[in-house]
Amino acid sequence: MYYTKNTCARRIRVKLEGDIVKQVEFLDGGCSGNLQAVPRLVEGLTVAEVEERLGGIKCGFRPTSCADQLSIAVREAYESGKSVSD
Repeated sequence: MYYTKNTCARRIRVKLEGDIVKQVEFLDGGCSGNLQAVPRLVEGLTVAEVEERLGGIKCGFRPTSCADQLSIAVREAYESGKSVSD
């Protein structure tokens, strides 16, 4: 489980197979439409592709976004050698 910083969604659950994103679930808040769309868009991408596409995206005046936090979560999961889940 990845605990986000400065976003409405407070947690992200990520499942990887190697460096491929297999499943993403945002938990405990956030914009429903975006949090359904983003997982569908990134499933099947590599960790590097998610970082490239989503890393650095900001939400309003916040220094980050749910998408940016996802890019951090997938990298953390990959580097730890396991999925970020319960």
